[in-house]
Amino acid sequence: MKLISYIRRPFRLLGRLYALPSEVLQRLDAILGRMDAFWGKFDPFWGKLDTISARLELLARSDQEVFEQRLLQSPRYHDPTHLAHFEWQVYSQNGEDGIITEIFRRVGHGEKTFVEVGVGNGLENNTTFLLSQGWKGLWIDGAPECAIAIRREFSRPISTGDLLFVESLVTAENVAALVHSAGFLGEIDLLSVDIDQNTYYILDALLGVIRPRAVVVEYNATMPPSLDWKVRYESNRWYKGSFYFGASLKAFELMGKSKGYSLVGCDLHGVNAFLVRDDLVAGKFSPPFTAEATYEPPRYWLIRTVGHHRGYGDFGKA
Repeated sequence: MKLISYIRRPFRLLGRLYALPSEVLQRLDAILGRMDAFWGKFDPFWGKLDTISARLELLARSDQEVFEQRLLQSPRYHDPTHLAHFEWQVYSQNGEDGIITEIFRRVGHGEKTFVEVGVGNGLENNTTFLLSQGWKGLWIDGAPECAIAIRREFSRPISTGDLLFVESLVTAENVAALVHSAGFLGEIDLLSVDIDQNTYYILDALLGVIRPRAVVVEYNATMPPSLDWKVRYESNRWYKGSFYFGASLKAFELMGKSKGYSLVGCDLHGVNAFLVRDDLVAGKFSPPFTAEATYEPPRYWLIRTVGHHRGYGDFGKA
């Protein structure tokens, strides 16, 4: 078994480093050698197990594709303008890249600008594909490991000024100032917010200083669509992995109405909601623009990411 072979080498080096007696080293080496010989007998089994695992994964993905196709054939999705028909993924977590592209095909765009709060390492979010298509914008994230990855992977758009990255934890009290100091005020094209715990309050604060044409926001699909619910705001509380986070879809519908936005859809996975500014909606999306009509339940088990590992490239910039 290769693992045992890999272990033997550092054991030998450590033995030399700490000047262990030769007989001790020989005994350890002999023990590891016997383990190597024993586990080596199972190598054909591990290979078959890997093959079986890969085939099961392919079957699972195939079943998911069949599920989605049948789901889209149900009466709820018969309207050909339903945003679920336009899902596809390049950098987004699920099918958000396709939905965002379709929204701007319908409503048009201004100067192709975006603001995204909660971007991870940059390789899975809602605006990286736009960045690769010549858009410009602002990213904000407070995780140190993500900041390192972003500065490494996106050094080119950062150096050209296409991407401004701010490393900071965000609260309802500071997020407006962070965006303002970065030079983003008034109308932009897209705002995306996903910070799990306090997403509702961050979005509320941002819509007081910028006026996006469209908004993407994570909602809590565990909560029923008719329930107006949100977590209690605590600026120093972070997501702990439970379903106590964010806000219900109804809460975002009502916030949108109060600020001049219509809830036009959700992704099939039940992760993100999409709102469009009221002056851009007429004749381009199908009402009613309510949580009850647009809600998608949590289908987190649907897997989207397939193929090669992600990396950043300037697609469309030949």
